[in-house]
Amino acid sequence: MSKLEKEIERLKSKPKDFTYEELKYLLIKLGFYEYNKGKTSGSSVKFVDNYERKIELHKPHPNNIVKTYKILDIIEKLTEWRLI
Repeated sequence: MSKLEKEIERLKSKPKDFTYEELKYLLIKLGFYEYNKGKTSGSSVKFVDNYERKIELHKPHPNNIVKTYKILDIIEKLTEWRLI
């Protein structure tokens, strides 16, 4: 099992400790790139792919853990788009 497959399985298990870096790695490997509007965007981040599919979230702070509701939303979108 590749690292990407392991990350997908980890995401699907809805962990309480999924980090922003893990999510960023996964989305980049699935063909997305990180987009933000520079210094004025604050913690708001978009991940966009070549088909203009978007995943929007806020970088978690002060810790680095992605909120559970956002993980569920991302799983739903990636499944709908047949990427996982």
